[in-house]
Amino acid sequence: MKASHGGKAKNDKIEAHKIAVLWRGGMLPQAYGDPAEMRATRDLWRRRCHVVRKRADLLAHSQNTNSQYNLPEIGKKLAYKANREGVEDHFPDPRVRKTIAVEVSLINHYDQLLGEVDLYITRSAKAHDVQTFSRRPSGPGIGQILAPVILSEIQDSARFPRGQDFVSYCRLVQCAKASGGQRLGTSGKKIGTGHVRWAFAEAAVLF
Repeated sequence: MKASHGGKAKNDKIEAHKIAVLWRGGMLPQAYGDPAEMRATRDLWRRRCHVVRKRADLLAHSQNTNSQYNLPEIGKKLAYKANREGVEDHFPDPRVRKTIAVEVSLINHYDQLLGEVDLYITRSAKAHDVQTFSRRPSGPGIGQILAPVILSEIQDSARFPRGQDFVSYCRLVQCAKASGGQRLGTSGKKIGTGHVRWAFAEAAVLF
């Protein structure tokens, strides 16, 4: 709390008084706690996103290595496993070939892990709320991968009084900061969750 942190004197009695004043004045909004049974599924999904980013970094580095040595384009997308067979032979230097071979091996391992995690997350999400989960993929661009993200992060859409509150929670609006009728910029960009924002951005691209 900034009010307590910036004070000259700080103890439990002063903090309790300031909290009581904020609560009485309606300036202390009630926080939402995720259901305990769904937190582990949400955390597992977030770790999956971390693995996906690591895989994407390896794919990008393989393409950048090809450009670094001014070699002809590989001509195929390495995101597909069939296109990664023998791709290291495209590089004449044996040390570079070894680097690419290591990266391809890691990408293949990530593909196997992601397949197992996707199946596990889908089953876990359905066990929490099968009706809601079955309706999520019907949205534009939302499939079996993005549906668990939205389900695990939002939990219950009824906790948002208005649609504007939900959009703000997803970090899809810019909060204007103004004084004296003059716009000074934006603020509050990190209020809410970036995971839902990412999910809707991916859905918009896919749609």
